[in-house]
Amino acid sequence: MPTYIVLANFTDKGAHDVKDTVGRADKFKDMAKKAGVTVRDMYWTLGPTDVVAICEAPDDESATVLSMSVAARGFVRTQTLRAFNGAEVGKILDRLV
Repeated sequence: MPTYIVLANFTDKGAHDVKDTVGRADKFKDMAKKAGVTVRDMYWTLGPTDVVAICEAPDDESATVLSMSVAARGFVRTQTLRAFNGAEVGKILDRLV
């Protein structure tokens, strides 16, 4: 199943209610499940990104449903990255022309 890295940054609204970030993470996991996405892990980070989530989704459309659903809540802005493991990149490299 494809892996996606979700980078999230708090909006002003999210920063104002930061004490509920763990509760919102649980809601994120529920939204993901409804979108057909599995959240493998989440990390709160230092630096330019506030939260990183490692997810698996059956396709880009499901990952996009989750991304748009999160954006509509207004607590974070996200960037979703499709990630490839070594075996997947190997198959891609095998196709180079």
